[in-house]
Amino acid sequence: MAQAWKCSGLRWSADGPVLVWDGGRRSALTRGKRVAFGVAEGGVRICVGARGHTCPVGAAMPGRSTGARCEECARLDRAHSVAADTIADDPRSYRVYLAWFGPGMVKVGITAQARGSARLLEQGAVCFSWLGLGPLMAARRTEELLRAALRVPDRIPYAEKRAVRAALPETAADRAREVAELYERAVALPAWPESLVREPLRVVDHMGVFGLGGLPAAVGQVSELVAGGVVGGELVAAAGPDLHLATGGGVVVLDTRLMTGWGLVPAAAGEPTVPIRQFKEAAGVQDGLF
Repeated sequence: MAQAWKCSGLRWSADGPVLVWDGGRRSALTRGKRVAFGVAEGGVRICVGARGHTCPVGAAMPGRSTGARCEECARLDRAHSVAADTIADDPRSYRVYLAWFGPGMVKVGITAQARGSARLLEQGAVCFSWLGLGPLMAARRTEELLRAALRVPDRIPYAEKRAVRAALPETAADRAREVAELYERAVALPAWPESLVREPLRVVDHMGVFGLGGLPAAVGQVSELVAGGVVGGELVAAAGPDLHLATGGGVVVLDTRLMTGWGLVPAAAGEPTVPIRQFKEAAGVQDGLF
């Protein structure tokens, strides 16, 4: 029986995306690579624990969960979290950013300066620009200012990001336009915290990094992994946690967060046998009765 591996998730580095496995092993994900793995027969998805600790009860998790943490481990994971506003005294410097995922989809967010652009790659931001740099609470107040004054969201659902990746503007200038326009409106606001240093507009484009140029529209996405199921396909693009895999039935999106908690085994190249949710075709404009 093949050894089962536990996936810790997808990580982005300067060299591109890699799958990280428990124990530290890494698998580089290069475009054109064949991705194929199976879920161990009779396997059960188990809570991944929190902050380096295993789940004390080994709780079983549903296949559709992208968090793969039970309620208690999820609470522990967020107990010391910037995202959950539980670290008001973090001494690190933070950056405020504007990120663009497609037409009409710009969000504001913050990330530790030491992380560089890793947070933007993890979210699948097609392009972004820094807005300001300063202490955590000043960055958080600026984020709230933009949300209230300019009605900029701090979250965009992954379903919306996936829906537009194959139909993005072709030129970097067109992709940068909304970020540049919002940047000018943001820096003109009068209520910026004094401790936040404004950064110049420099739009960074991830279109090539993700491999989205000429990307075929996806026909569906993996909705969950199941015991005995197989995932297989040629990697044509990767953005955020998503892998776009070319299969015999078209491009299918795999959210790698669904892989955590399972025991995974090598699989021969083949078509996916896990549940796939088919995407509905966008409604067209009828140009005649027949």
